[in-house]
Amino acid sequence: MTGELSPIDKAKFVAAKRAVDYVEDGMRVGLGTGSTAAWMVRCLGEMVRDDGLKIRGVPTSTRTAALAREVGIEVISLDEARWLDLTIDGADEFDGDLNLIKGGGGALLQEKIVATASDQMIVIADVGKEVESLGAFPLPIEVIPFGWQTTKALVEEMLISMDVLGRSVTLRMNGDTPFVTDEGNHILDLHLNRIGNARQLSMVLNQVPGVVENGLFIDICDVVIVGYGDGRVETRDINEGTVETDRLDFVENENLFTDLD
Repeated sequence: MTGELSPIDKAKFVAAKRAVDYVEDGMRVGLGTGSTAAWMVRCLGEMVRDDGLKIRGVPTSTRTAALAREVGIEVISLDEARWLDLTIDGADEFDGDLNLIKGGGGALLQEKIVATASDQMIVIADVGKEVESLGAFPLPIEVIPFGWQTTKALVEEMLISMDVLGRSVTLRMNGDTPFVTDEGNHILDLHLNRIGNARQLSMVLNQVPGVVENGLFIDICDVVIVGYGDGRVETRDINEGTVETDRLDFVENENLFTDLD
């Protein structure tokens, strides 16, 4: 129930609730992965069930696909959709230019493919995700399992010439074993503290043999919707150069708030 939500969950909810206002009947919608995106999927499911909204969703992970089906959203593959009207996803960090770090949940590869196959990408986040410079959140990169230690060493060597404050690289674990993505790959987390030139770093990282993709989303996001714990919502449109502020009232709804992590 909304009355039992923490301020950060309230912030995630109001951002998600505002974002689904962009979704129109008949759209093909990319469905992000993560705790904030889960609120958005639930909100869309409510609209499908209660308002008769007809959309087709392209999920960015098996977790999101399962949740979307559970709440009644028609799920299709990106190959079936070919192109999307809109993608709504969360972020681990965003800066003033709406550049992002994503991949905290390990779905960065599908998330980036889906986002770039969309006419528009909307990011939903609580205000704590905003930073002056990207890099405080560890930057994930997806690497193939073969020779991952060699890939890690090559990345560490490459970081010496990059404008970053830290250069520690760790293999993401799932208990006692390496974390495995939906594509069967591993994740290396780069603890950089601050990234001076995110565009350059993104391009150089993807040249390292063994690196499949990195979690820097540069010039992909069009709109960031920032939620606050008191119900305020700020919508920043990088293309229009506008910032709009609103407040959403919390409405108790048993269906929307059950079984959420």
